[in-house]
Amino acid sequence: MLLNTPLGIEEIDFRIQSINKGGYATILAYKDARVDMNRLDAVYGVEGWQKKYEVINNHLFCSVGIYSEKLNQWVWKQDVGTESNTEKEKGEASDAFKRACFNLGIGRELYDYPIIQIKLEHNEFEIKNDRAFPTFNFQLKKWVWFSQFDSFGKLSYLGCKDQNNNVRFQFGTYIK
Repeated sequence: MLLNTPLGIEEIDFRIQSINKGGYATILAYKDARVDMNRLDAVYGVEGWQKKYEVINNHLFCSVGIYSEKLNQWVWKQDVGTESNTEKEKGEASDAFKRACFNLGIGRELYDYPIIQIKLEHNEFEIKNDRAFPTFNFQLKKWVWFSQFDSFGKLSYLGCKDQNNNVRFQFGTYIK
C-alpha cells in the first residue's frame, strides 16, 4: 500500500452540506484524522512519521513528517487549518492535520469526486423559516456507498443505496 492508494469506501464519511427548498441535498465526502493516522501507521509504522503544530500569523499549521530511508532524513508537508463550528481549537488542529495529509497524497482522490446531489423524498426534509432541513427520515448514516477506481487511481464509479435498498446516487459505470 502507498500513501496515495485510494481510500476504501469504508474509510470515507458522507454528510449533508446543504438542502435547498426544492428538496435537493448536496452531500460531501470526507475523511477524518483517524483515517490519516491509520494510513501513516500502515505505510511507515508508528515510528516512521510524526506531526507538529505551529502558529504562523495567528493561524494554526500542522506539519507531517515521514522518514525517508532513501534520503536519510525527514520529509515534511505542511498546511493550515480552519476552525470548526463545534470545537474551535480541536477542529482547527484536525483540519490542519488532514490538509497536510492531503499534501502527502492521502485521500487526494476525494477532490475528484463528483458533486453529489440527491433529490430527497417528501418526508426526508422540511421547510422552517424559509430554509430546508433534514427530517429523521433522511438517514444518510444508514446508506451504503460503493466506489471503484481505474488502474490510474481515478474514480470510475460512485453510488449508494439507502436504508431501503433503493439506489439514490450513481456516477460512472459499475463494473462487476
